[in-house]
This record gives sequence, structure tokens and C-alpha cells, in this order.
Amino acid sequence: MTDRHDRSSVPTMKPTGDVLAALRKRMKSLPNNLGTINAYIIPSNDAHQSEYLAARDERRAFVSGFDGSAGTAVVTEREALLWTDGRYYQQATKQLDTNWTLMRDGLPTTPSIDAWLAKALQPGSRVGVDANLITAAAWTPLQTSLKTAGCTLLPVTPNLVDLLWTDQPAVPHNPLLPLATTFTGATVAEKLATVREKLTDKRASVLVVSALDEIAWLLNLRGSDIDYNPVFFSYVIVTPDVLYLFIDPAQMQPQVEEHFRANGVTVEVRGYGEIHTVLKELAESKPPPAGGGPLVWISSGSSYSLVALVPEERRLHDITPINLMKAVKNETEANGMRECHVRDGVALCQYFAWLERCMRDGTAVDEISGASKLEELRSRQAHYKGLSFTTISASGPNGSIIHYHPLPETNRPITAEELYLCDSGAQYLDGTTDVTRTMHFGQPTAEEIRAFTHVLKGQMALGCAIFPRKVKGQFLDTIARKALWDIGLDYGHGTGHGIGHFLNVHEGPMGIGIRLMPNDPGLEENMFLSNEPGYYKDGKFGIRIEDIVQVVTANVGSNFDGRGALTFRTITMCPIQTRLIDVKLLTERERDQLNAYHQTVLDTLGPLLRAANDMETLDWLVRETAPI
Repeated sequence: MTDRHDRSSVPTMKPTGDVLAALRKRMKSLPNNLGTINAYIIPSNDAHQSEYLAARDERRAFVSGFDGSAGTAVVTEREALLWTDGRYYQQATKQLDTNWTLMRDGLPTTPSIDAWLAKALQPGSRVGVDANLITAAAWTPLQTSLKTAGCTLLPVTPNLVDLLWTDQPAVPHNPLLPLATTFTGATVAEKLATVREKLTDKRASVLVVSALDEIAWLLNLRGSDIDYNPVFFSYVIVTPDVLYLFIDPAQMQPQVEEHFRANGVTVEVRGYGEIHTVLKELAESKPPPAGGGPLVWISSGSSYSLVALVPEERRLHDITPINLMKAVKNETEANGMRECHVRDGVALCQYFAWLERCMRDGTAVDEISGASKLEELRSRQAHYKGLSFTTISASGPNGSIIHYHPLPETNRPITAEELYLCDSGAQYLDGTTDVTRTMHFGQPTAEEIRAFTHVLKGQMALGCAIFPRKVKGQFLDTIARKALWDIGLDYGHGTGHGIGHFLNVHEGPMGIGIRLMPNDPGLEENMFLSNEPGYYKDGKFGIRIEDIVQVVTANVGSNFDGRGALTFRTITMCPIQTRLIDVKLLTERERDQLNAYHQTVLDTLGPLLRAANDMETLDWLVRETAPI
């Protein structure tokens, strides 16, 4: 997934000397008589490997001061280092104080964490990490690399940062929201039956589910324990006979119990912290008969603390069936995704028309007030449940920070003299949205027009691509980049991520990017992804054009010799600003493609704006969708 959206921006630097001194003291005297460690790894994860975190789980940010959503801290007796990738170099440089060394992950000269530790530590050294916060997939190669260097990887409990963090926020346990089948398209019982069929196919007796979005989807429940992500802290274990739910009992309110009855399932509810005990009991129970296969199906993306409870010979390491089921939307979900993007498009057009009027009238608007206005307009739409991430409202040079969002100390006015990049999205009961438009309300420069046009060429090339069914998204990435590569430009993030149905704005296991996604099952009908190439000139401007697309059947004669032909259908409904386009750089086919998209947007949104008597936005929409 592209992982652009972030609650952080570039706030002031946090002094970290005291917290590092306290952490190093703890490293010399571990709890539970575990002795001493020479290095401590602090991942970004929570116990569910969530991309976005509840406030209490932001341990790496607490220790380092860097609060981007991706990065790993390593603290030794004398050094403190932070690994993060190109999306966050600017932010990390501004947030890390002199106690820290920034390790620019992704550069050829930057060693991996395990390689650095193996070289920096003496043989016999011990490296600690909270095994709840590292996946089994990450633990195994790290352990092997350290062992080769004569070092040991040690699971440390409790978390050392938690012992230092005196005002650590409490674990959230907010009320749950049951979803009706009019939105989900399938009952819990129906989903559970399919999961159990997959268990039988794999000869497994137990399925462990730790990813919060998978649990929410399976149970047709949503929550608010993590900002912008409608999930709740829990675990699930599925056996042929029992559906276990590990959760704070306070969240099992009467409407939740009634929801399970209405969905035709009986749930055995246990306390959230009982997952390890129950899993250990199930994993150590009598093995299946000879030839019965592994007992416990657990993803290698689950925490090592869970995976380690299952004897190695009884582990089935594979992504869960729920992950794949969730990625391919059923007809109800697909219809909801399309419909919520129409309503979202109305709000977006109202916002950009309002912004243009403010520029014309001389009304002051800044990044923060603009984002607030957009949120207000979205909140008027049916089924609205909140934002899907913090709005990236970026004027001028702030647009060059890929993951930017405005804070009081970084807030800039939106003017007619600079590019304005707005990346935003919302949660609706029937779907999740994520859209980026880049606008200029005055006269853009030749450089801005040239870059924007090439970003658009790549975006349209991917949007109309035809490809074989089950092709992996990685193979499509170059299509979006080629137009930029042709003039020596590129961008430092992925091209497309999956998106949830009233769930996480970033959803796997598929995606479109340069990086290998080993769990990508290949694209198929009714998957939904983003299409979002961009270009960023540091300290000057940023350009990104993002639509959500649905994978649909393509109408081609050859059909890839029976394999099946697919293409994308754009479901985002918002014009692309033609003022920023050098039409001479577009082919006739590209002009026709853009004009056809704009006609669809006008035909779809025009009647809704007319019915709402919003003639001002309608007039703006007519102008913005005029053929080129």
C-alpha cells in the first residue's frame, strides 16, 4: 500500500535525552530477571500490526519524537537510530534531535537494521524487542541474521517504553456499531460458513485472526478505537464448531448481542487478554489424524508472540481467507462503493467551487480552514461517518511533503499564486473514499503545467489499461510512471493501494507499486484500488491525481487465451483541472478519454446539484468539465 496518509506533519522537535537515558537504564536491568540487552528495537506496530495507531501505541514517536506512520527505532548503549523511507526523510530531519541518526531506508548506502546490528554489536550481544509488535515474518530473518553474527534476539515483556511512559493514554474501548446486511451484503453466518470451507480445504482446525479490519469485516461490526479506522481492539479464533471473540467485555452491549443473533451466529466471548491462553490450549490439543494437515492457520503477518505459541510443525503460514474475501467486494459492497463516491463527489465539487469563489472574492482561506470546510460539506452527505484520514490540505511548497497535513505552525494561505494539493477521504456506511486533486486558481507556471500533464498522462494510461486476470499489481506500476520517466521525473510512493468498504483506507493484500507484495493474489473483478501517480519538487510544489478504480471485465476479443481480460472503471467523481493541462502534450485518445470522464462526472453529479438547487456549484462543474 502506498501509505501516504498520516496524522502528522512537521511539528517542532522533541528533546529526547531524558527518555533515552531512562530507556538505557531499563535495558541494563530488564523486568522478570531477564538480565541485560545491548540493543532495543522499537517498531511502529501495535499488537495487530495496524498501519495507523491508537495514541497509546505510538511508542516509537514517544521515544524518538518522529511521528510519521512508518519507521523503526533502534537504541543501543551509545546510539539511537531511526530507519524510515523516502516519504518521510523531510519530516524526520525536522523532528529528530541530535541524539538520533536518520537511516534513510531504501538508499543503496543504507544498511538494513539486521545488517547494522550484526556489524555494530559484539558477538554475544543480546537484542530485545516486544514480540507483540513484530511479525513472525520479520522476526525469523532478524533472528537468523543476528545468530549468524553471534548475537541473540530476545522477546522482552513488558514493553520497556510502557514502563517509562508515565502519561501513556489508556487503551480505547469505544462502543461498537452493528452493520445491517443492506450494507454488508452477507450475514456473519454466511461469511463464517465460507471461512470454515476454506479451513477444510486447507486441512486446518483453527484459524487465528489478529488484523482488526479482518475482524470487523467478518463480524459485520465497526468501531472507533483507532482514529479514522472503523475498527476495534479484538482477536478472533475460528474452529469448525466455535467462533471465539476476544474483546473488552464492556463493548459487548445489548445491541451487539442482538446483532449476532440476527446474523445467525453464536459467539463465545472472552476477555481481550485471554487470546494467548486459549490459543496455547488449542495449539497443544490432540493433533489431527495422520495426513490431517496442520492444526493452526495463522498468518506470518501476525505477531511473533502469537505465532510462537503454535508448535512449528503445526503452523499453516498463509494469509487468512478473510483477507482475500474482504478484498473482493460482493455486489452490495461494490454498489455501495460506487454510490458513496458519487455523494463524495458532490461535496468535493462544492468545496472546489467554494474555494474558487473565495479566490475571486478575496476571502482569506488557509490550509486548515479549507480542510474544515471540506469536512463540513462531506458531513452533509447521507451515511457519513467521519473522515478516512486526516486531510492533506497543502498549499505551495507544503504540497511537496507527500504525507503533509497542516498544523498551526505550518499552516499556509491558499492563494491564486500557488498550486494547491488536496488529498482527502471519508467513511460512509456504504463505503470508503480517497481522492486527490491538484488545483491552481491563478496562472500556473510552465514547469507546473508540464509536470501536471505528464502525471495526468500516466494516471490515464493506468486508468484505461487492459491486463490479464490475476496479474499482480506490481506489473502495472510502470504504466503510470512511464510518461514521467520519459522526461526524467518520478515519484517516491506507490501507485495504488486497495481500499476497504467502510474500513481502512489502505487495504491489502493487493496493490500497485515498485515494491514486491508477496501476498498479492493477483487482480480480479470487484477489487477496488487507488490510481495515484504524482510529482513533487522539494520546497516548491506537489502534484498528485488520485482516483479510486474498480476492477471490471474488459471487452476485448483475444481475452488472453481464455485467462480473462480486465480493466479499471473509475468511480471517483470529480473533475481534473484542465487549466493545468498542456493539451498539445496529449494524444487524441487521451483527450477523448478525459472528455469522456468529464462527461460522466457532469451527467452523474449535475442532476444532484440541480436537485439541491446548488446552481453555483453546477455552473462551476459545467465549466470544469467542458471538453478540451
